[in-house]
Amino acid sequence: MTSSPWLHAARASLIFGIAATALAGCAGGVGDAPQLPSANFVANQEGPGEAYIIGPLDELQIFVWRNPELGGKVQVRPDGRITTPLITDMPAVGKTATMLQQDIKLQLSQYITDPIVSVIVTSFNSTFSQQVRIVGATEKPASIPFRANMTVLDAMIAVGGLGEYAAGNKARLVRFDKGSGKQQEYALRLNDLIKRGDIKANVRLQPGDVIIIPESMF
Repeated sequence: MTSSPWLHAARASLIFGIAATALAGCAGGVGDAPQLPSANFVANQEGPGEAYIIGPLDELQIFVWRNPELGGKVQVRPDGRITTPLITDMPAVGKTATMLQQDIKLQLSQYITDPIVSVIVTSFNSTFSQQVRIVGATEKPASIPFRANMTVLDAMIAVGGLGEYAAGNKARLVRFDKGSGKQQEYALRLNDLIKRGDIKANVRLQPGDVIIIPESMF
């Protein structure tokens, strides 16, 4: 039984449409996800980032003016607490150094008059909220400590760039929005950034960002 000419034409049209769709997907596109504003490869003016949040296993140096015996070096325990002379099991995780020194000052005020306290973080073992994670089709997926003024280009250099089969222009940046309490996804154009040097594809990162890089279908 032979097929009619119109059936052959319909089949050809269908095959062409499927192939075109697949090729478009492999070429990569940013889709309908929102995009972040561009960042310069080199910041015009370096500025401080968000205040560092103390995490488990961070090492702290605590100074108490005129009362050195009440301070010293301490390490934040895995449960997120510290113990110093006169203070037992004080929560430290989730606080900045300034917040922690105010809490210590309040506790010591029960024993000495108007204590002057300083807290310095001397060793950083940042929590996930202070890291940038890069996963998927990259040379070496990793969690890297966030640094002030860090961009996507900095993160990609740290993990060795895109993998051989990476669909870089389909990458996504997942960011937690503190205002809404929800995660937001943004489109990234990593092929344009790394392979074509498109400065407009470079964007600033924030602590806790996750970069997800899918593999190409071909």
